[in-house]
Amino acid sequence: MLVLAWGAGLLLATHFFGQWENEQRNPNQSPTSSRGDGYIEVRLASNGQGHFVSSGQINGETVLFLLDTGATDVAIPAGLAKSLGLKRGAPVTLSTANGLSNGYRTHLERLQLGDIVLHDVRALVAPGMDGDEVLLGMSALKQLEFTQRDGTLVLRQTTTQ
Repeated sequence: MLVLAWGAGLLLATHFFGQWENEQRNPNQSPTSSRGDGYIEVRLASNGQGHFVSSGQINGETVLFLLDTGATDVAIPAGLAKSLGLKRGAPVTLSTANGLSNGYRTHLERLQLGDIVLHDVRALVAPGMDGDEVLLGMSALKQLEFTQRDGTLVLRQTTTQ
């Protein structure tokens, strides 16, 4: 009986710390939005490394975004792009921090972060990218106003009445 109790305790501790670790990596798992007269705002907290990571959606499917103002386009790892059903377009040469790489043009019909929704966003399928994070680059961010202060990033989309 004591062995079962220890086993249950270890299982609960593993679950708790795994969830805690995920929340540290992505403190914006359910980003909140606020609306004002003619705008929608989403506030994101930085994670422990100072990055802005948030859950969002591409074409209605949940993804993990890493906001990257240094990326020209939204960049999606090839495996994730395949599972999202994104079509590979024209091949392109990508200039990354790790050197040159090959990729493919694509576009996103719908990108959502909180209540902010963008349509027809230019993107790249990046076979050289590992993991599950989508780099939310300037092809999306240039459609928004954004400011960063004290570990909080505010994204604002102006709306037409």
